[in-house]
Amino acid sequence: MHGEYKVPGGKLVVVDLDVEGGALRNVRVAGDFFLEPDEAILAIDAALEGAPANTGTAGLAARIDAALPASTVMLGLTSEGVAVAVRRALAHATEWSDYDWQLIHEAPQSPALHMALDEVITAEVAAGRRPPTLRVWEWAAPAVIIGSFQSLRNEVDPAGAERHGITVVRRISGGGAMFVEPGNTITYSLSVPDSLVSGLSFADSYAYLDDWVLGALGDMGIKAWYQPLNDIATDAGKIAGAAQKRVVGGEGAVLHHVTMSYDIDADKMLEVLRIGKEKLSDKGTKSAKKRVDPLRRQTGLAREAVIERMIDSFRDRHGLTQGKVTDEEMAKAEELVRTKFGTEEWTARVP
Repeated sequence: MHGEYKVPGGKLVVVDLDVEGGALRNVRVAGDFFLEPDEAILAIDAALEGAPANTGTAGLAARIDAALPASTVMLGLTSEGVAVAVRRALAHATEWSDYDWQLIHEAPQSPALHMALDEVITAEVAAGRRPPTLRVWEWAAPAVIIGSFQSLRNEVDPAGAERHGITVVRRISGGGAMFVEPGNTITYSLSVPDSLVSGLSFADSYAYLDDWVLGALGDMGIKAWYQPLNDIATDAGKIAGAAQKRVVGGEGAVLHHVTMSYDIDADKMLEVLRIGKEKLSDKGTKSAKKRVDPLRRQTGLAREAVIERMIDSFRDRHGLTQGKVTDEEMAKAEELVRTKFGTEEWTARVP
């Protein structure tokens, strides 16, 4: 069995092992990390050898920590990262390189249609009718997108939304509200097979699926990191938020979408969103304006150039071919707009 895991902000960990009699055997840990002293790698292998195959991530990490020499120094590696690689091996997890990735980047769509396309495309991936897909969104209208479980009245000021011509829609994933205007945000979705995140906790899957975009930002000179549970941050502040939805059916799939702040109009956002003190407190700031830091200022690049560089970075890492929304997928999405995402019943399902 073979498992791989790139430690968030660190290096790749590779584990090869067998399972005999319900226990781990012939465990070999490798990777491009840095580890001192040399014998620490043997201690890690020995700590895992004979462990019950049903041991969880925390238990495996504890075995490793207990076995390491006191002088051990890890760079780009953590005990938990090794444990995650073991769990991925046991779960027969797939890797990014196992797939032919497809890009969808088309003309602007209405907010409700974007919600529907996320559901349809991810369901198609789950059913095996579509390859794993990176979809970059273009917005036809300004919008507030609230999380699946958020209260509409608690999150949106209807007078402010009406004054600024803001459409309000509800997505299928959890998380917080997104304020978007055409040209001011960068939004993308990853629709991936469930096997790509097998062996990862829900929280770890966020970091794993965000890793490529951290690399893309780094290529543009932005030092960014994953900030649990679902933010991407820099020294200057938060620049993006992610949300996920597990889709059942077929082999299963995961929808992971991210909205990045390119040039947010903070004043308008505050007139439309109801951002309370409690929400601000968990971000460690007193001002809502400080909660987002536009990519325009940090990169000095046009929005289109940032998107192009992100796509190029993904292609360099994992391969990417140009695709499109099929006629059948679009018909399904348009029907979902009519029956679900464009209805008051869905948008106000949590009043």
